[in-house]
Amino acid sequence: MQQGPCPAYLLAIPMATRAKPESKTTRGKDAAREPAPDAAPPPPPPSPETLARNLLRAGVRAQELAGENFRRMAERPFKGPLDPLNISGALVALTKAMGESRETVADAQKAWWRDVTVLWESTALKMMGGEAKPLVEPPPGDRRFRAEEWHNNEIFDFLKQSYLLTANAMQDMVSNLQGLSPEERRRVAFFTKQFADAFAPTNFPLTNPDVLKATLASNGENLLKGLENLASDIARGQGELSIRRSADGFVIGENVATAPGKVVFRNGLMELIQYAPATETVHERPLLIFPPWINKFYIIDLRPENSFVRWLVSRGYTVFLVSWVNPDATAAQKGFEEYMREGVFAALEAVEKATGVKDPNCVGYCIGGTLLAATLAWMAQKKDARIHSATFWAAQTDFSEAGDLQVFVDDAQLDALQQQMQESGGVLKGSKMAGAFNMLRANDLIWSFVINNYMLGKEVAPFDLLYWNSDTTRMPEKLHLSYLRNCYRDNALALGKMEMGGIKLDLTRVKVPVYLQSAREDHIAPARSVYKAVQLFSGPVRFILAGSGHIAGVINPPAAGKYQYWTNTKKEADFDAWLPGAKETAGSWWPDWDQWLSKLSGEQVPARTPGDGKLKPIGEAPGTYVKVKAQ
Repeated sequence: MQQGPCPAYLLAIPMATRAKPESKTTRGKDAAREPAPDAAPPPPPPSPETLARNLLRAGVRAQELAGENFRRMAERPFKGPLDPLNISGALVALTKAMGESRETVADAQKAWWRDVTVLWESTALKMMGGEAKPLVEPPPGDRRFRAEEWHNNEIFDFLKQSYLLTANAMQDMVSNLQGLSPEERRRVAFFTKQFADAFAPTNFPLTNPDVLKATLASNGENLLKGLENLASDIARGQGELSIRRSADGFVIGENVATAPGKVVFRNGLMELIQYAPATETVHERPLLIFPPWINKFYIIDLRPENSFVRWLVSRGYTVFLVSWVNPDATAAQKGFEEYMREGVFAALEAVEKATGVKDPNCVGYCIGGTLLAATLAWMAQKKDARIHSATFWAAQTDFSEAGDLQVFVDDAQLDALQQQMQESGGVLKGSKMAGAFNMLRANDLIWSFVINNYMLGKEVAPFDLLYWNSDTTRMPEKLHLSYLRNCYRDNALALGKMEMGGIKLDLTRVKVPVYLQSAREDHIAPARSVYKAVQLFSGPVRFILAGSGHIAGVINPPAAGKYQYWTNTKKEADFDAWLPGAKETAGSWWPDWDQWLSKLSGEQVPARTPGDGKLKPIGEAPGTYVKVKAQ
C-alpha cells in the first residue's frame, strides 16, 4: 500500500519477508503479474543449522525494523485526521445494522457453521483416501491460489476453502443486512472485502506454500532479503510504506514517451505537444487529446509497439496532446474553470495557430473526458463551436453508478482530505492518490507485491506499465475537491446542477458527434456508468464496449491481436438493455474508432511538421512537465 505508515504487523512477523514484484504482460492494473524468472544464483543446499540461524536473524531484523518504525512515528509530529477513510463510520453503521438484523446475523452464522462442518467431513474423507468435491472455489480471475498445494494437499485445501467460505459468508451477510442506506452498504461491503483480502492465508508465511518452499529451499535467505526490501521501501517512502512495483529501468523520453514531436505551447497548467507526421498527407482536421491529470500522459505513448500516438500518426492524423503540469502549491486554487480556460481553451487556440483549423476533433481520457464534457456543456451554452467532435475513453459524466471509488466521497472523508491537502500546501500527495486506486485492486496491486517482495524476497523486474503507474502526480485542492463533490458525491454534472464560470452545465445541450469507449472489466469507470452518457448527449452517439479494463481496454494496439469489442447501434435505455444485442468483434477497437473519426476529419492535406504554422517549437517531446516527480 503506498499510503500511511508501515503496518506494524508486517514488521512484527519475522516471516514477513519482502520480495520484489515481477513482471507480467503489459496489462498493469488490468491483471495480476506473472513472476519474472529469477536471475539469482542457485540456492544453497538445505541445512537445518543455516535455516535456524537465518530465521533467528530474520526475527532480530524484524524487531529492529519495528523499533525503527515506531521511533520514526513517535518523532514525526502528528498531522492530519485520525481516520481519513472514515472506517469508524462504516463500523458504526455495520454494528447498528447487525443489531437491527439479529435474525439475519444468526442465519448467516448457522449457514457458515453448517458449511464448515461439511468441509471438516470432506477433508477427513480425503485424508483417509476418499474423494470429495470442493464446497467452494476461488472466483474466476482470483490468482492467489495457483500453487498446486492449494488443490493437492488436504491441509492447504482446507485452509483455502475455509477462508473462502468465511469471506463469502461475511460479504453475503453484509448484503442482506437491513437498515443500511445504499451509500452505507457500499462502504461496509468495500471495507469488508478489504478486511477479507488482508487476512487471506496467502498473505501469511506459515500458510503460504510458495513461501514455505522458498524458505526451505533457500535456508531462509528469502526472509532476510525480504526484510531488506521492506526496509528499503520504508526509507524510499520517507517513513511510509511505498511498495516498489517496477525496477527503475525507464527514462522518460528515452525508452518510454519516445514518439517524435515538439512542445509548441506552454503555460502554467500544461504543455502542448504536436507530434511529427508519419505519412505524406494527413487529415485536414487535427486531433487534440486531453489525458487525465491523475497519472501522466505517456500511457498513451508508452513504447513504440503499444503507442496510441504512433498508431494515430500512422493513420494520417495530426496529433496534439496535452501534458498537464504536476501541480504544486501555486496551483492549489485552480479548479474546473481554470482547467477549462488554461487547459482546453488555451490548447484550442494553440491548435488553431499551429494548423489554421478552428474546430479540431477532441479526445478526453478518464477525468480528462469529464473535463471535456463539462467544457462542451459550457461551450454549448455560449454557442461556441470550436470542437467538431468528442471522443471519450473510459470517461464518466453520470456518476450515479461510478463503482467502488464512491466509497471515498462521504462528507467525513472529504473534510479529512481537505485537511490533508491544506497541510501539504494545497495539494494531495501523489502517493495518497495511488494508495486509494491500489485499494480497488488490493489483491493484484498490494498483496501480491507483499508476498513477492517481503516474503519471497524476489527482485523486482522492469515493467513499463507499473513504472508509469508508480510515476504519480499531485492533485490541486480546489480542482480535486470540486471533482469529488460535484461528480462522485452529488452527481451534479449529470443532473445539470454543476456550475462553471457562472454557467449551469447542461449536457443535453451538447450536440456534437460523440464516440464513447468503455471496457468490460473497468473498475474505475464501469461500462454501465459510461453508458449513461448516451442518454445525456443530444447529438449522434456511438457507444462501444472493449475487452479488459481501464488501461488495457484503451491501450490495445491492433497488432497485438488481443481482446475484443462489442457494438450495437441501437440507443437503449441502459447498458443492461444494450449488451444483449451487441455484436462481438475480435481484436482492438481502434480500427472502429478510426473509421468513425476519419469521416469527421476532412480531406487529405500535405503533412504538417511541428513549427510549420504560427507556433514555433519551444522544446522536444515529451516536454518538461512530464518529468517532474512527486511523492
